[in-house]
Amino acid sequence: MSSPPPSAAAAVGRRADVTPTLIWTALIVVYLLWGSTYLAIRITVETLPPLLSAALRFAVAGLILAVVLRLRRGPGALRVDRRQLASAALVGVLLLAGGNGLVVLAESGPPGVALPSGIAALLVATVPLLVVLLRAATGDRPPIWTFAGVSLGFVGLVLLVLPAGSSDAVPLVGALTVVAGAVSWSVGSFLSGRIRMPADPFVATVYEMLAGALVLAVIAAGRGELSDFHPAAVSTRSWLALVYLMVAGSLVAFTAYVWLLHNAPISLVSTYAYVNPAVAVALGALLVAEPITAQVLLGGAVIVAGVALVVSTERPRRAGAGSRSGASPVSSRR
Repeated sequence: MSSPPPSAAAAVGRRADVTPTLIWTALIVVYLLWGSTYLAIRITVETLPPLLSAALRFAVAGLILAVVLRLRRGPGALRVDRRQLASAALVGVLLLAGGNGLVVLAESGPPGVALPSGIAALLVATVPLLVVLLRAATGDRPPIWTFAGVSLGFVGLVLLVLPAGSSDAVPLVGALTVVAGAVSWSVGSFLSGRIRMPADPFVATVYEMLAGALVLAVIAAGRGELSDFHPAAVSTRSWLALVYLMVAGSLVAFTAYVWLLHNAPISLVSTYAYVNPAVAVALGALLVAEPITAQVLLGGAVIVAGVALVVSTERPRRAGAGSRSGASPVSSRR
């Protein structure tokens, strides 16, 4: 999930007990856990209805986080005004119902229809590129090399989804569904820095998760997922994958990410945007034998190179910015 980078004053005032080992430990947690969520989604939707599983994930994670905040900070921990609540709900719907929900839908279905988890992660990596386009459309003028990175990334996207005429071709409908999800995620990330959100990113996340879960549940009911849901028919591995998404993806990795934003250079934290896809592709190939074709390698490499160029050219701006809409999305991730 996108959160406000620390100010220059906060960076100067970092605690003395924050060591490079702690920073890299947290960064590896974000790399591995957020990178692995794409495979966990694929396993979850093998026997769980897709949108219902996403609704359960964010509802449970949001409630757990709310309870933790309430216990640690007291009765007023979650207090926000109506405008902040509405803003957090809007961002949550865009990020989680639109962004994550469409990824879950794309990864569900029979072989040949479901999008491989590694390719889904590569397509989601275009989010920083889409955010740059939204900034440019609203009057911001990113550096020329940022636009070069955007152009390179979209060339990679075209290479990745270009029909290959083989059994290993990327499912086009699934790919377009993920791209639509990436657009929704990008709009949510972009707006979160321009509307009045709760000041505490953890509090904002509670309301984002609960709003996203509510909308996902309503859509799932409209699709008939609730009436078709039979808990006894769900495999043990799908339940375990869902629990993993709740705990590892939505709670542990997000906590590490927020900690990093307050204790590490944003240029370093942003590297997750192009490390996560590599982790997802590797795990998909190693654990569920997802094919890694020459097309996937070429298109994926070009996308990651474009994202890396955008992140590197945005470093001077991100280090002292106060916006929630930086080059990186989050994937609360994913």
